[in-house]
Amino acid sequence: MPGKRRLSAAVIPSAKRERKAITLDVKLQVLRRFEAGEKLSEIAKALGLAVSTVATIRDNKEKIKASSRVATPLRASRLTRHRSAVMETMERLLHVWLEDQTQRNVPLSVTIIQEKAKSLFDDLQRQKGESSRTETFSASKGWFVRFKERHCLPHFKMNGTAPGHKDGYPEVLKSIIQEGEYTPQQVFNVDETGLYWKRMPEGTFISMEEKAEPGFKSSKDRLMLLLGGNAAGDFKLKPLLVYHSENPKALKGYSKPNLPVIWRSNRKAWATRSIFHEWFTYFFCPAVEKYCAQNNLTNKALLILDNAPCHPVNLSDLSDNVRVEYLPDSTADSVQPMSQGVASVFKAQYLRRTFEHILEATDGEDTAIIREFWRNYNIMDAVDNIAVAWEELRPATMNSVWKKIWPECVQFQSVSQTDNIAQLQQNIVNLAKNVAFGEVVEGDVEQLLQSHEEDLSNEELMQLGQEPAGEEDSEDTPPALRQLTTGELSAAFSHFEAGLQVLTSNSPNDEWKLKVSRAINDAINCYRELYNEKKRRSKQLS
Repeated sequence: MPGKRRLSAAVIPSAKRERKAITLDVKLQVLRRFEAGEKLSEIAKALGLAVSTVATIRDNKEKIKASSRVATPLRASRLTRHRSAVMETMERLLHVWLEDQTQRNVPLSVTIIQEKAKSLFDDLQRQKGESSRTETFSASKGWFVRFKERHCLPHFKMNGTAPGHKDGYPEVLKSIIQEGEYTPQQVFNVDETGLYWKRMPEGTFISMEEKAEPGFKSSKDRLMLLLGGNAAGDFKLKPLLVYHSENPKALKGYSKPNLPVIWRSNRKAWATRSIFHEWFTYFFCPAVEKYCAQNNLTNKALLILDNAPCHPVNLSDLSDNVRVEYLPDSTADSVQPMSQGVASVFKAQYLRRTFEHILEATDGEDTAIIREFWRNYNIMDAVDNIAVAWEELRPATMNSVWKKIWPECVQFQSVSQTDNIAQLQQNIVNLAKNVAFGEVVEGDVEQLLQSHEEDLSNEELMQLGQEPAGEEDSEDTPPALRQLTTGELSAAFSHFEAGLQVLTSNSPNDEWKLKVSRAINDAINCYRELYNEKKRRSKQLS
């Protein structure tokens, strides 16, 4: 029997050639070179592509240019086959949604991401109309792998602690506190929270009229706040506010350092590591040092944070006096103090204060006047109301939220955040009835308060790129700061001194005299420092 013929090299099947991924940036280079008059072979040689690939790119010129107009990173790798504008937009909005989830430290899974992608795609198709209905999308695992590669996405925080798991972190924290000999006045926690600063309850005529209007919805305008304080509850930190605009027109004429919040900006109104780093170094550490000095405490503090992406991991290296501890992912949501009701009570206080503001400005009867007031309600009004709402949070509230993580420090065991919020909701409903919003019920208020923490809806994602008309002040016309002259300051001091003289010379109580005199002098001390600084500069210039 003859032996088997040996296969020659010519008939050995070759390995399947790997398909080369080409970025949109390269495709646009091909088109630019072709339109400049270069031959296909020259373009292929210069860019290391096959001539047939260059020809295919040339033939799909219009589709590629349409894709380039969609705001997806030019260097995102993609195959030469065409991807529709709906698909490009869906992935861009999905990426924004993922960033928002990550900022808020929300656990994710592949299934959750796939469901959101499919939902976004379907809504975008409906928005585009019948012309886009021919394309199908199943959000497959293969698509997800390619999506991660295109956008260089990290691993996601997956759903954590199983039900019934006993958390041991409070014991770990207790040993850290004992080792560092920290008192409740020296242990701090801060957390980020979102606020839709111009949102009214469902059912109000303002809310219904806004829904009917085209374009940007002011109720979708969100800012981020960093709220926190110490475990004793007697020291609330000045809120950090992050907005999408650095110089909104409403702030023109105001000095940002003198605002009741620390004003910072980010295009998506999110905290970033650089913003948090700056806050820690230039605001938190000095505030702790001043507080400790005022209360005769050693200048040291323990700051407890969750593992949000905006929290740098090296904060402890930046200060000799502040130790930073990070909560485990499985623990943060269930025990972090600021997540145990502080943000919820604050937002209820903000809504209550907003209704009070409307009532004070309009007397609450004429819907036309209320409508005009709300149209002019701006971010500076919101800043003032944020400051009032934050001031309203009592020490008992700030202390009681530590009961899960450090029960030994809690002096106000009977305080219930649920009861606090329920009472505030009833107050808000009563105020609403006084400002021509008689249709508002507690359920509407509860839904509004919960909406601050909800995921970005598909509609909100689609509107996120839209800016309110005329909101940003022109960069070439910087806001003029309000100024006080040395003469005006001197006159003001004279008035204060004259008023104090009247009170102290006729006061029936010596203790009152000392208390009022000290309080007024402390309150105007910042203006004395400003006066002295102006006098020093004047001498230097003369």
